[in-house]
Amino acid sequence: MKYSVWILNAESLGPLHGGPCSRRRVPMDLQDAHGWLLEVLNGVSVQFHRVPGSSILLRYIKSSYQNDPIRSAVELFLFLFAVRYLLSPKYSTSKDRHVKLTEEEVDEIVDEWVPEPLVAPQTAFEEAENERRPVIVGPTGPKSKLSTGRLVTNVASYNFYNLVGNETLKEKAIQTLRTYGVGPCGPPGFYGTQDVHMKIEADIASHLGTSSCIVYAQAFSTISSVIPAFSKRGDIIVADKAVNSAIRKGMQISRSSIRWYEHNDMEDLQKVLASVVKEQAKKPLTRRFIVTEGLFENVGDMVDLAKVVELKHRYKFRLILDETWSFGVLGRTGAGVTEHQGVHVREVDMLVGSLAGPICAGGGFCAGSNEIVEHQRLSASSYTFSAALPAMLATTASEVLAMLETNTEMLNQVRENVKTMWAQLDPRSEWVHCTSAAENPIMMLVLKPEVVASRKLNVSDQEQLLQEMVEEALANLVMMTRLKSMPRGINVTGKEVGWEFQPALKVCVTSGLTRKEIERTGTIIRHAITKVMKARR
Repeated sequence: MKYSVWILNAESLGPLHGGPCSRRRVPMDLQDAHGWLLEVLNGVSVQFHRVPGSSILLRYIKSSYQNDPIRSAVELFLFLFAVRYLLSPKYSTSKDRHVKLTEEEVDEIVDEWVPEPLVAPQTAFEEAENERRPVIVGPTGPKSKLSTGRLVTNVASYNFYNLVGNETLKEKAIQTLRTYGVGPCGPPGFYGTQDVHMKIEADIASHLGTSSCIVYAQAFSTISSVIPAFSKRGDIIVADKAVNSAIRKGMQISRSSIRWYEHNDMEDLQKVLASVVKEQAKKPLTRRFIVTEGLFENVGDMVDLAKVVELKHRYKFRLILDETWSFGVLGRTGAGVTEHQGVHVREVDMLVGSLAGPICAGGGFCAGSNEIVEHQRLSASSYTFSAALPAMLATTASEVLAMLETNTEMLNQVRENVKTMWAQLDPRSEWVHCTSAAENPIMMLVLKPEVVASRKLNVSDQEQLLQEMVEEALANLVMMTRLKSMPRGINVTGKEVGWEFQPALKVCVTSGLTRKEIERTGTIIRHAITKVMKARR
């Protein structure tokens, strides 16, 4: 059989062989074509073997094919893919797929856009509460005058020892004001430190029994500056779920890893500490802290400090103790929970307290070793960048500490009044019970669990009822308040908020009232609670 094929003969190569550049049809049978193909393959093979390393590549392909032909196929595919990828043209992945709008359409969308509010709008309940908020005219003593002209019994302030009306403190404050002026007008590290600041730091350290102390100008920012001054990103904080908002803010600023344990549950604390130690066993060494309160601001109960210290040593953690509400209240001389429970103060690495509550002055402090204190003078943002405490408040705090050390009757009188108020409220009310420690002058009254369950009350319902009780008591000339929290952010869920305290009434006992006045006040509060609860059956 004959076949006609197109070939290029020597003449078709043109001037290279002296022939014309033309193609012509040359008849060729199958045998000739086969011979020609063999010649071409032969030439290619000769040229391939002249390439350095070709024999190695050929030997690799042959052995690979014999042992695993699928592997050879995959390798060939990958090789061809790589060649294609390298030779393919460049292209951009950022294709513009946006719909192009005209200027009129853009203006229309901008006009219709409504920004999300920075805070959630007030509820009707919050608006009504703000409108009826009582305003005090004059000092916040045991008997306070309101802007309405009514004189009420004040059990809503932290004036436990009636220091607001103490004439000695008033005279000392006036004398200091005339000597030092109204304020230092500068941070402590920038010519804001005065001799009275050095004195109050020494007085607090001596009162507590620590090596050193540092005083801040604002109570809330004390703990929220102390925590991030020592705990950084990557460090670990184990904290009680019920800690106050100032502690939470400090932990948030520190960006440390936070682990929570159930409120005042020492068994759960031990489990969490053991879990952290196990997790971190093969990781780089980090700083680890336990953070808790002496008297809990949101519950009122007391920490088991001896057990916390034991666990701290067993698992090698540092302890930050917030004594905002226990300093000046607990212990023989008001030195706090360490004195009350017989725990040596040096077992606590950082002891934080307030001078603005029971001490009736202003500012806060952190006591500890010399190294702990001196580190804060450059690393604690609130101390470094805030104006120093006014001299008048510093001298007032020093005077109050001296009074607590020399006149323990102050503390005893408050404790007796607390017992009297307890007798009127907790055992005699069928609706509420007190969650505070027996020594705490701030009594937290929450609805009993069976009342909440039987009436199916949610948090909002409880807050509404408690506010009605506050208003009913105020109508009978007793001013108390209720426990309040920071408002939630917009679109924040309960899971993101974490632990939430139970709504509670807040009754602050003072030594400025006699025993009979305390009994009468407790009776009015109990009757107000009963009246509201019976009216909402």
